[in-house]
Amino acid sequence: MKLSSGLTLAYCTNIHRGEGWNETFDGLKKHALRVRDCVSADKPFVLGLRLSNQALVELKEPRALKDFRDWLEKENCLVAGINGFPFGSFHGVAVKEKVFSPDWCEPARLEYTKGLFDLLAEVGAVDRAGTVSTLPGSSKSFNRDADAQKLMRKNILECAEHLSRLRDRTGLNMRLALEPEPMGLVENTAETIQLFNQLRDEASNVAHVDEFLGVCYDTCHFALQYEDPAEAITRLNQNGASVVKLHLSSALRLEPTTRALQRLSFMQEPVYLHQCIGKRKDGTLERYKDIPDALASQSIQVLEEMRVHFHVPLNAENLGDDLSTTSAHLMGALDVVARTPGLVRELEIETYTWEVLPEAMRSHDVVDQIVGEYQWTLRELSQRGIKTL
Repeated sequence: MKLSSGLTLAYCTNIHRGEGWNETFDGLKKHALRVRDCVSADKPFVLGLRLSNQALVELKEPRALKDFRDWLEKENCLVAGINGFPFGSFHGVAVKEKVFSPDWCEPARLEYTKGLFDLLAEVGAVDRAGTVSTLPGSSKSFNRDADAQKLMRKNILECAEHLSRLRDRTGLNMRLALEPEPMGLVENTAETIQLFNQLRDEASNVAHVDEFLGVCYDTCHFALQYEDPAEAITRLNQNGASVVKLHLSSALRLEPTTRALQRLSFMQEPVYLHQCIGKRKDGTLERYKDIPDALASQSIQVLEEMRVHFHVPLNAENLGDDLSTTSAHLMGALDVVARTPGLVRELEIETYTWEVLPEAMRSHDVVDQIVGEYQWTLRELSQRGIKTL
């Protein structure tokens, strides 16, 4: 939906299964329209589209693309941006670190991302602007050497050049939004600024970095870094790593007591990577690749707090005394958006974990969960003076 201050609010359709285009399109018809009818009836409904590489290839077929464009027009739906982080399967199989593959060192990632932008241009981005969000270059666990990382940056810059050509041809202003993530090659404010400085140093046209690259600020991911949202967003913007999109999400938060860790153990699941970052009393951080790694470590006993990359519903209220969420970071980010109109264009609800949430945290119907998150978000935005149009 469209909001005041030039904002759009969508939910990311990565919550629904859909590796091929037919399955993806069926999910939009089955779920997205029901969400629309609950939160945006009789108004344009903005989608945050997720397409795998397979779905993208299939949607490029002229008949499929025409059917999709006709459906968007008929149902009064618009596409604000596309989630281009997960390249392949994202539900029902062990994704874990595969979500970073192929990374930006590999040609397949570049071609996939360029294809997503070409598609966004075909379906018509909202107000002639839009984003594709993507992984933060690579994963630290891939151990990419200096030469590989230079190639990674070269590919990112080539994508920016592609966007420059697209703008010349179509008049659309689109941005590649790099999304820092725990254990990603870039995961916090300092690392993000460093990457953008390197991109400027190596760009043949420095203006392309400012005009076509930016940051997707995921409030779950940055909360895990124990950063203050106002300070982080200000530093990013002042240092040439412009925040162009906000993913609205909350992580798990807990004091690592015996009881809390026992509850956390029940949240282990085989599909997604749940990075954990703990903070000691002296403020230093301890990182763990996944929940089992944290639970098996002796260092967990000296932590004051731990945060877990497990996206929980924005409106979750039934976590109990032992587990809470990082919603304070999310609300702090919304405060920044409200204070600085024009800072970002896209807000996107991104709780993709419905299928793997413990039953007590999960709505019976995925649509109920999404609608509840919209209601929570719209209420918070309204309290900050941001209204629906």
